[in-house]
Amino acid sequence: MTTVSFPARIGLALIWIYRHSLSLVMGRGCRYAPTCSDYTAQALIRFGLWAGGWIGLARILRCNPWGASGFDPIPDTLPADARWYLPWRYGQWRGDHIDAATRLD
Repeated sequence: MTTVSFPARIGLALIWIYRHSLSLVMGRGCRYAPTCSDYTAQALIRFGLWAGGWIGLARILRCNPWGASGFDPIPDTLPADARWYLPWRYGQWRGDHIDAATRLD
């Protein structure tokens, strides 16, 4: 069983609030599986608030009409060149890592 840090729990609470308020109004429109909120929640649980938050942000910014789509699981490990003081290296900012067989675009 994974122990979730207190800051990550706050992030998960914000995702829960989003899912039960704004998401209901906007409707389901995520281009990926799992959805962006589920992906970010999994990243927060696995990597904590700092790294998981950046991973989730990169995914949310990729989820747009001009981005890729399809099955996009969270990474198993953090990138080797990622450092806490270089947080943009945590995220996958483009959709070119998605397997072509699962792409929907």
